[in-house]
Amino acid sequence: MSAEASVRELKGVGEKNALLLKSLGISNLRELVEYYPRAYDVFELPIEVKCLKEGYTTAVECLVSSRAKCIKAGSKTIVDISVSDPTGQVGLVWFNTPYVAKQLSPGSRYIFRGRVIRKRGRLVIAQPVIYSHDQYRRKLSELQPVYRLTKGVTNNFLLKIMKEALALTEEKDYLPASVRSELGLMKRNDALRHIHFPITRDDCLEAHKRLAFDEFAAFMALVRRMKEKRIALKSSFRIDSFDVCDRVIASLSYSLTDAQLRVFEEIRKDLSSEFVMSRMIQGDVGSGKTIIAILAVAACAASGYQAAVMAPTDVLARQHYEDFTRLLEPFGIKVVLLNGQMTAAARKKAYAQISDHECDVVVGTHALIQDKVIYDRLGLAVIDEQHRFGVNQREAIFAKGEKPHILAMSATPIPRSLAIILFGDLDFSIIDEMPKNRLPIKNCVVGTEYRPTAYKFISDQVREGHQAYIVCPMVEDSELTEAENVTDYADMLRSAIPDEGIRIEILHGKMKPDIKNAVMESFVGGSIDILVSTTVIEVGVNVPNATVMMVENAERFGLAQLHQLRGRVGRGNAQSYCIFMKGAQSEEIDERLGILVKYNDGMKVAENDLRLRGPGDFFGTRQSGEMEFKTADIYGDADMLKAASDYVGSLSSEDLLCFSHTQTNSWTI
Repeated sequence: MSAEASVRELKGVGEKNALLLKSLGISNLRELVEYYPRAYDVFELPIEVKCLKEGYTTAVECLVSSRAKCIKAGSKTIVDISVSDPTGQVGLVWFNTPYVAKQLSPGSRYIFRGRVIRKRGRLVIAQPVIYSHDQYRRKLSELQPVYRLTKGVTNNFLLKIMKEALALTEEKDYLPASVRSELGLMKRNDALRHIHFPITRDDCLEAHKRLAFDEFAAFMALVRRMKEKRIALKSSFRIDSFDVCDRVIASLSYSLTDAQLRVFEEIRKDLSSEFVMSRMIQGDVGSGKTIIAILAVAACAASGYQAAVMAPTDVLARQHYEDFTRLLEPFGIKVVLLNGQMTAAARKKAYAQISDHECDVVVGTHALIQDKVIYDRLGLAVIDEQHRFGVNQREAIFAKGEKPHILAMSATPIPRSLAIILFGDLDFSIIDEMPKNRLPIKNCVVGTEYRPTAYKFISDQVREGHQAYIVCPMVEDSELTEAENVTDYADMLRSAIPDEGIRIEILHGKMKPDIKNAVMESFVGGSIDILVSTTVIEVGVNVPNATVMMVENAERFGLAQLHQLRGRVGRGNAQSYCIFMKGAQSEEIDERLGILVKYNDGMKVAENDLRLRGPGDFFGTRQSGEMEFKTADIYGDADMLKAASDYVGSLSSEDLLCFSHTQTNSWTI
């Protein structure tokens, strides 16, 4: 069967299931077999109740000593029961699965397996799976793939249709046998089978290695085509005068750092040359990339050209709009905002201002690359937080004008050796110096027993007039939904900090955009003291008054993302603090999180992350916050990234077409 065939061709996939799969990005068989497990569950022998630890997925063999209670909490049904073994008693909770109560008759003995969480001050096992002794024994020798799910799609359902899809599809391997042999790579079809249904740990690692190579090779092919297209591309928007930049610099209340001045000089040379600029500015959060972009935009506008500034979120776009307006309008440079939250009338007015060149600078989100947006001599496109956009978005903004200059910016710490490969079509500038008035963030890594002390410290900071972020633990399939997780945590926090004068609010990705924006703007405005949030604040706004960041279950995040998160504080003149709270204990966790205590420099964090990472990380919760390939990881798979880059570099232009089957739209590079 063709890999492009609809998933409706599979047994058990009707119209309803097809729609659910589509919400996961799965419409055809290729998308299904390339929907890789996010982790692998390794079943271990049950432990005693007295040994349970928060944050671990664990099994206990216990006796059911009483009947289960079904509790209604709003629209949610909670099944609650206590079970015991000779060493103690533990609570079990299930959410919205009332039928479980009927399975648990007093006097019966089962093995219960799930994640240990703290709920209302006590340890419980959330959403445990129930096994007989024999059922669990058979699981001990297996690697269990775990997929990202959506409501209505179970892990078992995906395993069932995955097995059928793999049996029905087989694709020709584009990679010559000689290259596979030289690099020690298995055939692609074998890799697809082993990634979903591994027999041994080694089979799984070898499958991951091959599929990581494929992703990197396809991406590098795209980067190479972009680079070839832009080499020695003559500019239609040559900029010779930078007088307005000098006047903007003179108007600032602070002095630019030597690193900022050096990077801006590199941009000046690009803009005044006869070729199109394609440059990336890499620098830590708070290092001052935005003011460099403002200067480049000012030079472009003063030369009679338009500039576009694209940000990944509405809140960040609005803050950029305010910053650009405040600094540029005194010099006669008109700035407009264009994003998805505007009314139809406001959007129509913005379209007219852009096409009639009644504005010089357009700041917005993805809305900037919509068909209805027609620029008049677009000379410069600035892409903020480049790692949040796809390569295709960069191409789309480039295509909106007559070969405009491109200035990309990123705060993601990536070792230079890897960044040069990943952004091979761009010239590189690094701002490696922080503003002189910034105090280094004070960091600590603590266990959950430190939580009451942390809450008191946060309360004290708020009473001194500051604000704080608390990032909730990442949601696993066995736990609550994202919204419930944040809400429950905020309720617990209000109980732990009963001071009615401290205003606590929540923020998560499932909120409607207008509500999300309103919450963030309230925090920016100072009417919220503590913001309990998921990682949606990672690419956030500038809140100089926020002095504390606390991250729960910090061990579940990648170091790059943790570094991005702590960049939300330390942006003002006051001393700032970051508390990394670990929900699990191990020497490996201590060593990894210790890097964040030792270094505030993002590049140092990235280099040490690269040193520590290995293929073994593939079996745990996937590190997030770095380059989001489907399965490849630029740290753990750095050797495959380099090998793929070398291989693609050796191909003729015609051979690059063999990578056309890979979907690059899903990459946020």
